[in-house]
Amino acid sequence: MDNAVLVSLIYLILLSVSLLFLQRLLQREIQAIFLLITRQPEISMALFSLLFLPGVLLHETSHFLMAHLLGVRTGRFSLIPKKVAGGRIQLGYVETASTDFVRDALIGAAPLIAGGIFVAYAGVSRLELSLLWESLPQGQLEPVRLALGSIIGQPDFWLWFYLTFTISSTMMPSPSDRRAWLPLIFVMVTFSGLVLLLGAGPWLLSQLGTAIKSALDAIILVIASTVLIHMILLLPAWMIRKIVSRISGYQVV
Repeated sequence: MDNAVLVSLIYLILLSVSLLFLQRLLQREIQAIFLLITRQPEISMALFSLLFLPGVLLHETSHFLMAHLLGVRTGRFSLIPKKVAGGRIQLGYVETASTDFVRDALIGAAPLIAGGIFVAYAGVSRLELSLLWESLPQGQLEPVRLALGSIIGQPDFWLWFYLTFTISSTMMPSPSDRRAWLPLIFVMVTFSGLVLLLGAGPWLLSQLGTAIKSALDAIILVIASTVLIHMILLLPAWMIRKIVSRISGYQVV
């Protein structure tokens, strides 16, 4: 069981890193397309914000609700995009009062929890993306084609695909959301180290191994669905940017 948990954990880490890379790459391509079309940074930023509005709304609302659930006061709530340090675009924010690192970490993780639940429902239940994910390792085109046909044939496919994309692309916590994770991780690592030193590691894993493995597999399915969506959209976005760049005679660097 311990090897199975370790393998699942490795898969989760690899998929999470892949998701972060694909998110940034795809969002950069979309921003470039809007900028090439409008040639106005403010307008392109507004269009980009509108495209991801469902995801941003869920992201910030989850912060807001989690803060109130934990008894933490909130301040201003905004969905208006603006540029921040490093040239990044901040699509929205919620101000929360200072609190302990546990509640701060939970508030920061709220978009990932809410977004993960939505992706699990929409991506797996409504779009059945698991069919495509299961067909890819077979290495044959026919199962992939059949899976794609089944997925596209789902009721309201484009609506659910759009919502799943925008929410999954904005559910990852921002650097400010993760500021309280380091002390929480330190506490968890310290606790795990004490458990191992006391020799309770094998016993604890035997008791909770199945539950941990099931939880990791559920998270992996959600992250894998998100990675799959971004992989599907990345090539068309890149091609559109190239075409628009060639037509307009401009490049975004």
